[in-house]
Amino acid sequence: MNRWQPAMAAALAEAALAPVHGDVPIGAVVLDASGAELARAHNERELTGDPTAHAEVLALRRAADRLGSWRLEDCTLVVTLEPCTMCAGAVVLSRVRRLVFGAYDPKAGAVASLWDVVRDPRLNHRAEVIGGILSDQCGAVLQEFFAAQR
Repeated sequence: MNRWQPAMAAALAEAALAPVHGDVPIGAVVLDASGAELARAHNERELTGDPTAHAEVLALRRAADRLGSWRLEDCTLVVTLEPCTMCAGAVVLSRVRRLVFGAYDPKAGAVASLWDVVRDPRLNHRAEVIGGILSDQCGAVLQEFFAAQR
């Protein structure tokens, strides 16, 4: 078992909460340096009417609130889908040490698929990236959600 699979399983469990209120099932978990969970979130754009209420942004906000600092330098963000440009920017600006994601996003991925925002050498911070963790399961959750929408 990969060391990131338990955290990704937690992110998947969080993602399962999003469709209850019509949101895309994406979940995120923030871990501290020891691997303990600091925060978790799922998409809440439909629920809140907030276009920035992506799972990653919400989880980062909650982790920062819990730590009392916006600097998440020793933290790992685990998310079920490759982050978009907004969320990749949030990873950089919060100084997350490591980003772990599940499914790749060929349409909007800003970490590997279309761009590599989190490792761009022109920016002041770069995160380690580990992609493809439980990618089949993460992708299946999204495929099932969108199939039901059609």
